[in-house]
Amino acid sequence: MRIREFAVEQWMNDHEETCRYNLAETCVRSLTTGELLELSGRREEVLTELEATPLTYGPIPGSPRLRALIAGLYGAQGPDNVLITHGAIGANALVHATLVDPGDHVVSVVPTYQQHYSIPDSYRARVDLLPLREENGWLPDLDELDRLVTSDTKLIAVNNPNNPTGALIDEAGLARIAKIADRVGAWVLCDEVYRGLDQAGDGFTTSMADLYGRGVSTGSMSKPYSLAGLRLGWIVGPTALLKDVAMHRDYTTISVGRIDDLLAGVALESKGAILARAHRITRTNLAVLDEWLNGREDISCVRPASGTTALLRYDAPMDSYEFCTRLLKETGVLLTPGAAFGIEHTVRIGYADDTRTLRTGLHLVGQFLDHLARRG
Repeated sequence: MRIREFAVEQWMNDHEETCRYNLAETCVRSLTTGELLELSGRREEVLTELEATPLTYGPIPGSPRLRALIAGLYGAQGPDNVLITHGAIGANALVHATLVDPGDHVVSVVPTYQQHYSIPDSYRARVDLLPLREENGWLPDLDELDRLVTSDTKLIAVNNPNNPTGALIDEAGLARIAKIADRVGAWVLCDEVYRGLDQAGDGFTTSMADLYGRGVSTGSMSKPYSLAGLRLGWIVGPTALLKDVAMHRDYTTISVGRIDDLLAGVALESKGAILARAHRITRTNLAVLDEWLNGREDISCVRPASGTTALLRYDAPMDSYEFCTRLLKETGVLLTPGAAFGIEHTVRIGYADDTRTLRTGLHLVGQFLDHLARRG
């Protein structure tokens, strides 16, 4: 098996620990353990539970408590429809490993998280890419998807809300994707790691797992719940599929850590407070980004409807790796090159960390752009 370098993760690995202003971060500002305990409203009770937790293997599929809480995030799922994984990245990889065989036909939207086309390609599947276009608000052309899907299509991979653009497919769009898949009996994997962060309402859009019998949804504690350090994700889907996924999982994960499982349960029992915090941060900070963009003519963006990231198009005459490398060297600000997603002359910004860092970073990006313009 040969696989392409994971461009986004390689960029982050190389730079996120040394930058001064991380505007490439994609999680809502991370919680400390103390902050999680405070938001739970039962610090001493949780600490007592932690002290009594044996540091051995936990329930292999995930604790019944945690799987029930995750099932509650969906409209028509029970605990048996949930399998706990090592992050959403583990969830996605397991679904692809379970469903995709050499010679299968897979359709994936792009830009998206690179797993969804590079992993099937590494399995020697035939991968067709459905480009998301700026002029369409970065939403998929579902007529084009319908033409790409053939009688031998095994899997359609989408990402909702989308990374890196923040575009959001509404329920009607998801239902159309399900109908297209059902026409040929294909599965739909919907990476929903940013679900819960819509800019409007309660933050939640309908999940693919609730709309389609062969729909599989993945998620994690990393993005809206601000707990990436737990490395805990999940797959939601039909029980028969999860049984097959678990066979692959036995070779890679066995179980997640018991403390991670416990703290994820504490967080989901406190999801009202945690999501309210996440909505305050993402909605406040997107307004800050809007204000900055409105003051510039050399950079533009299709406004995200959800998530924590936006794709910015810039006018400077250089490719995005050069742009981001020079920006980092001259200002200490880290953005992600759009070329890592196959969209040149763009950069991905993560706007959900602390507001002060965002304001400072945007100011420095503006100075950098002004300096480039003066140099001609």
